[in-house]
Parts: sequence; structure tokens; C-alpha cells
Amino acid sequence: MLMKGVSLRGLEVFEALAESGSVALAAEATGLSQPAVSQQLRNLEAALGIDLINHGRRPMQLTPAGRTFLRRVETVLSQLRLAQNELTVMDLSHLTALNLGVIDDFDNDLTPRLVTLLAENLTRCHFKLITAPSHEITAALVEGQLHIAVSASTGAVVDGVVEYPLARDPFILVAPKGLLRKEDPVASLSALPFLRHDRAQLIGRQIEAQLARQKIHFPERFEIGPHLSLMTLVARGVGWTITTPMGYMRAARMHQDLAAHPLPFKPFARQISLFASTDWAERVPRDVARTMRNLLLAQVITPAQEALPWLGDELRILEG
Repeated sequence: MLMKGVSLRGLEVFEALAESGSVALAAEATGLSQPAVSQQLRNLEAALGIDLINHGRRPMQLTPAGRTFLRRVETVLSQLRLAQNELTVMDLSHLTALNLGVIDDFDNDLTPRLVTLLAENLTRCHFKLITAPSHEITAALVEGQLHIAVSASTGAVVDGVVEYPLARDPFILVAPKGLLRKEDPVASLSALPFLRHDRAQLIGRQIEAQLARQKIHFPERFEIGPHLSLMTLVARGVGWTITTPMGYMRAARMHQDLAAHPLPFKPFARQISLFASTDWAERVPRDVARTMRNLLLAQVITPAQEALPWLGDELRILEG
């Protein structure tokens, strides 16, 4: 049981205030009046016996206790929203066939959860799932082998395909622990080689294109396809790499030997999207996209932000 004075509405108001820094914007987001928002916050702070927000600053800023509490609140609310979504989101009972492709970044946890939710709704359907790198998923969709696909976006408009943005996934640097020196992180990278992603894969091409735009060059030595093999080499001290938080979280069993850092040069990011052929009813891909956003938030983004708090909202859900 929640302690007296702590309510679900109060937690939602606190989350909205933390995101916006404004009572007016929080009121708009929650559908409450501004006095009601202020009262909910007062009730919550009184129940907890701590100040969550520095009331003397505009825009509002969280106190250290407020930042710690927010991480827990976001986890709780995301789980509640996911549970609600599971109960209400999809009516797929009318489908007779569904071919789904999902980027292999989500093989560990998210894809099995998604498939479980779909299976509960696909009562009369022949269901096929493939997991593969983004470029293979995209090609299969364009060739008509898939009805729906979840992969990294190229940013290109494809005839006959509708894109539903899901998440922003920024690129980060992952190195063996102790490699990067704070006083000169770029120079310290020269101690070990850069481990490239296979340039046949979309992620490899995206990284190389950004490095070229910034006129950053590293010697050609290693080019690795399987992502977990790449992360294993980093964990063993062979070299360092550029990946994303979603990729880093896949390698959880190696985290004791890895250190994730912001890029020591101009940042860039990729977008994860759901794609569907235009001859599909709009509601099905829209509902699956909504389910994917909830799963991403609960199972990937919130854990990554807790592990790497410096990510902030660089890693975030995209609505659209």
C-alpha cells in the first residue's frame, strides 16, 4: 500500500513538472488546473517529508532527492502504462497472416515480450517473426516479405512504406575500463584501435558517414559484424568502439569490463522506427508502434538511463 498522501495522480503530476519545469505546462499535460497541480505536488512532498523541487527557481529544478525519486517514479509509471497497454491496445483477431521483422538489438528481452503480447491477440493468424540487422529487415519489407518491421531508420522516404518513429538512440563511445583520460579523451583513444561495425550494416554506414562529415579518421584494422562479438573484443581490451545505448545494454554481462562515455566529438544519433506497408490498415501498425514505445521505455530506455544517467533525454521515446 502506498503511504498516505502518495497517489498515482501525484506521481503523474510530479513527472510532468519534472519534464516541463512549469506548473502551466504540467497542468496542460495532465488535464488538471494549475492550482490542482500545485496541490498535488504539496501533498506528495508532505507525504514523503522532502522537497522534490526547488521552489525558488524558475523554471523549476529538481532537488537531488527529487532527481533520485524521479528515476523510480518513471520506472513505476512506465510499468503501469505498459500493463494498461497490454490490456487494451491491440485487437488483431481479424488478421489471418502477420510477418514481422525486428532489429536484432532487441533479441534479449524486448522481442520475446512483444511476441508474447502479439500471440495473445493473434487468435486466427499465421505469424512469422524474423530478427536481423536493420539493412536486412528493411530489404525484406521493401521486397514484400514483411508486413511490419522495426529497425533503424535511414531517413529516406520509401514508396509504399509508412514510418512511425519510436525512439532516438544516440551514439556513444564504449571502451575498456580505464582507457579514457578525462584531461584528453581523444588522445587517449590512440592507445587502442577503433573496432568498426561491419560497413555492410546500416549502423556501420551511419557511423562512418558521421565521422567523415566531421573529418575524423581512424586507422583501418578491425571491422566486426556481430555486435556481441564486437563488445566482447572491447571487454577484453582489444580496442574501443562507437555504438548506442541500446547496443550497450545488450552486452549487460560484460558491463563490469566496459566503460560507456559520451562521444568526445560532435554527437549524433540514429532513429528507431516501425515501418509498415501502406496497404495495411492504419490501426494495426499504429497500435503495434504504441506497444513498442511502451516496451522500449520500460525495458530499454529507463534501465539505460539508470545505468548511464548522463544520457538524459538524448535517449528518448519519439511520438509520431
